[in-house]
Amino acid sequence: MSDWERSSTARVTVPARPRKLAKVPFVELADGRLQGVVSSGSDIERVYVSSVAAGTYAFACSTNNNRPCGGARGMFCNHIRALINEAVLQYGAERVARYLRVELTDGEPSGQTIAHVMDHTRPAQGDTKAAAPVFSRFLRHLAYLELAPTTAPLPEMQWFPPTRAVA
Repeated sequence: MSDWERSSTARVTVPARPRKLAKVPFVELADGRLQGVVSSGSDIERVYVSSVAAGTYAFACSTNNNRPCGGARGMFCNHIRALINEAVLQYGAERVARYLRVELTDGEPSGQTIAHVMDHTRPAQGDTKAAAPVFSRFLRHLAYLELAPTTAPLPEMQWFPPTRAVA
């Protein structure tokens, strides 16, 4: 394998700790937000798309059908708290706090302390326009689970240019 082929692979960040995917199957730090998909506790067919903006901590939570979350009225709902806790498992508390620009005073940071600090700023409820792209990315990740295991390249995953010039 050439140096170029070895260096063209995407680096994958190892999770801080293993996590179960039943409650929060998708979590990411992207687009200036902590965002993800959280399963409903009462209905197996319902999921919530939740997000918290970095810096302002504006939060949004709605179902996959774009219905508002009943618990997100003026403060973080349980879905957002679960999302924060799972992000800490996935990325580590320091990285999540740094990304969201949360000033932690002392002690060992955790999902609960991060949520507590953000909640005390009385964040505004944001809009849910980010829900559709987040849910779409989640569905895209699920589609890869349905593929048969193979070592052959996937066309949509070939982001790099070919190594040889076409004559």
